[in-house]
Amino acid sequence: MILDQFQIGPLQNFTYLVAERDGGEGIVIDPSFGVDPVLGQIDSRSVKVRFILDTHSHRDHIAGNADVKSRTGAKVVAHASAPIGQDISVQEGDTIRAGKLHVMVMHTPGHTPDSVLYLFEGHVATGDTLFVGECGRTDLPGGDPRQMYDSLLRRVVSLDDALVVLPGHDYGVTPTSTIGREKSENYTLRPRSMDQFLAFLRE
Repeated sequence: MILDQFQIGPLQNFTYLVAERDGGEGIVIDPSFGVDPVLGQIDSRSVKVRFILDTHSHRDHIAGNADVKSRTGAKVVAHASAPIGQDISVQEGDTIRAGKLHVMVMHTPGHTPDSVLYLFEGHVATGDTLFVGECGRTDLPGGDPRQMYDSLLRRVVSLDDALVVLPGHDYGVTPTSTIGREKSENYTLRPRSMDQFLAFLRE
């Protein structure tokens, strides 16, 4: 499998190119501002990009959708509640297939109502739900601290410890992590009751 991580745009966004192999089918996750490096890698690896997977609808995660779609003909995929006019709407448990690459959808509202994780081949693209050492904000329009509690402390922590975390921004001490490491080191994932979590977010 090919997995290329690009830190692009003014907000330290991560965009990912994932493919079964050079010349094979693949996907782009969260194309941000300034996707030329991503487009160049698509060309150099001769990847047939079938889908653009958006983890949520904030502008910095979808800014490059049109450029990637225009170059590759890929279909834009987002959660059914996303207000971006996506080509394919997905929900919890759906699977996207690009060649031998299978990507499963996990709905994790909290940062936005349409936030999702994408799980594939021992990796999980977490968008702005989970960063390395941190979690996404819940004080922006559409944010919901109670939903974030459920997404993080009931759902994310139940994932396999070995999964490699691919965050939506380069905010951590390393560009990637694992679920096990985040459960051990990320203070936002410490066991808390709902009330304790809400108080923690207010601090």
